[in-house]
Amino acid sequence: MDLAFTKEEQAFREEVRTFFHENIPSDIHAKMIDQHSLEKQDLVAWQRILNAKGWAVPHWPVEYGGTGWDPIKLYIFWEEMQQTPAPQPLQFGVHMVGPVIATFGNEAQKQRFLPRIANLDDWWCQGFSEPGAGSDLASLRTKAVRNGDHYVVNGQKTWTTLAQHADWIFCLVRTNPDVKKQVGISFLLIDMNTPGIEVRPIQTIDGGKEVNEVFFTDVRVPVENLVGEENKGWDYAKFLLGNERSGIARIGISKQRIRRIKELAAQEFYGSAPMIENQRFRERLAAVEVELKALEMTQLRVVAAEAKRGDKGKPDPASSILKIKGSELQQATTELLMEVVGPYALPYQPGLMEGSNEPPIGMDWAATAAPTYFNWRKVSIYGGSNEIQKNIIAKAILGL
Repeated sequence: MDLAFTKEEQAFREEVRTFFHENIPSDIHAKMIDQHSLEKQDLVAWQRILNAKGWAVPHWPVEYGGTGWDPIKLYIFWEEMQQTPAPQPLQFGVHMVGPVIATFGNEAQKQRFLPRIANLDDWWCQGFSEPGAGSDLASLRTKAVRNGDHYVVNGQKTWTTLAQHADWIFCLVRTNPDVKKQVGISFLLIDMNTPGIEVRPIQTIDGGKEVNEVFFTDVRVPVENLVGEENKGWDYAKFLLGNERSGIARIGISKQRIRRIKELAAQEFYGSAPMIENQRFRERLAAVEVELKALEMTQLRVVAAEAKRGDKGKPDPASSILKIKGSELQQATTELLMEVVGPYALPYQPGLMEGSNEPPIGMDWAATAAPTYFNWRKVSIYGGSNEIQKNIIAKAILGL
């Protein structure tokens, strides 16, 4: 298999790269470089720039705002976005619920929701995990009981990322408790302003509050907000999670972070020489780069095979491979960053900022190294824990 890019694809890469560097607002780019958290308005502003260009939802069907790019160009586009670095469009709308609505929703739902998702007029969050149904998602207990033209929803979701900003939440709910647990689940779209919804923040180990608990008490949801058929939600969820796992590899992010680590390691001294000249550090860095190149080749094989797959409604089980290794490498890069930053990753101490003790490396990266390290422990859990993905690989690929 020839994995080299054609001249046309290389020219496309240059076009995308130039657009990103010329159009990303400088303040947003600076936050991305220094790993600072983005505000809601940052994400909205950037996604609307992309949407004005026609690039906010490039992988969607053309009739709903997509570009018609083949899988190779889509791969190039997302990789360049990550390497710029620039924020990705809001994952929960663009990569999750949007493709579900475009594939399984009715025409009224497509016309109502898809343009607003593309322009980030509506902020979406994901209502899947529950206190007793994380990796075993099919064990969810949030129930929806049909009452005339509405479903009445009661239950709880947890680890709901950015729910504090959300206008809408897409939820898996149990609509039939008397059948096999995967069979009795439905996919509902719920307005977050509906009476009976409560959002409570959860503070994570890095000090952030990006995840939340969401409680539903007698929440009335119009039946017209059911996606597809009742009790078929598990099929739609598998489709959604397959898309999510393919994107979690984030090769571009790891590449960009390695470049930055090399820059910092050339400035930070280990003894009498820069860290980048330390043999042990160079060996660890090289090992991560080799594994990242191997993952990139694997993803290119998956991308090349995607165009030939007949059934677009089912996730490629190879996405589980990308999810596992991609998350492991993202964590490995945060470990390398911590090694470079060293004691300057400690909480701010005024004494360390004076005189000869001032760190020679970028303090913005030093200040965010530890929070980033702790926060990225989660990437091996969300989107389906790595342990569960190994089971999927064993069954779907190895036939065990």
